Amino acid sequence: MANTRRRLTGEVVSNKMDKSVVVSVKRAYRHPLYGKTVYEHKKYMAHDANNACEIGDEVVMVESRPLSKNKRWVVEQILREDLSARATLIDAVAAVPETVATVVTGAAKTVAKAAKKAVEAVEGVFDGDDDDDDDDDGYDDDEADDE
Repeated sequence: MANTRRRLTGEVVSNKMDKSVVVSVKRAYRHPLYGKTVYEHKKYMAHDANNACEIGDEVVMVESRPLSKNKRWVVEQILREDLSARATLIDAVAAVPETVATVVTGAAKTVAKAAKKAVEAVEGVFDGDDDDDDDDDGYDDDEADDE
């Protein structure tokens, strides 16, 4: 018995879901009356079991039983991979250690400044330096003026 299921070829336009992709299938035909070439496209949701598809890939889908509310197609094979999408992912992963190093260095400098200020404040207390007013009568000067 031959496999007579329909197959469509299209481009992956979204892969943000887990094990699902949205594939745009383009079709061209001649208008029956005017003879002009008409271009149409339709989006299909397809099952991608290995999450192998990236945006821009050209894939072949085969019809299947309903897998969910909108999924009736399964990605059979990837015909052409879009290398620009994969290169962007590689660049993003490669930039992560540099970003982390920059953030950690900045945080370490901030902590060092705060520790230095804390040490200076503690040394000031032990040296007897007092930042408050010299009159220790127990009243704030502002409250005394109001009375």
